[in-house]
Amino acid sequence: MIIEVLKSKIHRVKITQAELNYVGSITIDEDLIEAANIIPNEKVQIVNNNNGARFETYVIKGERGTGTICLNGATARLAQVGDIVIIMSYAYMEMDEARQYQPILVFPDGDNRLIK
Repeated sequence: MIIEVLKSKIHRVKITQAELNYVGSITIDEDLIEAANIIPNEKVQIVNNNNGARFETYVIKGERGTGTICLNGATARLAQVGDIVIIMSYAYMEMDEARQYQPILVFPDGDNRLIK
């Protein structure tokens, strides 16, 4: 049996931009996506802690070290600049592998930067 499990999570980052007139996606600082083992174009689920919205989109690599978390296109309607979100990616695994797998959890600072 194959199940879907949490692969990685970027926990509690702040929305820095919302660009309604864009094709769609979420732009994430390259430092954060690398730390979370997320790749450009990967599907992610986003949970907005401020309003409860949950939605899916794909990742665009943002400029490294900037702390950028930008909702593009229609997703820009689901959060405001300053809202706190959790970004999660999932993977399909065999049950035995899923039991052993430990997701990658990233806890950035208040400026969306990696804590060193």
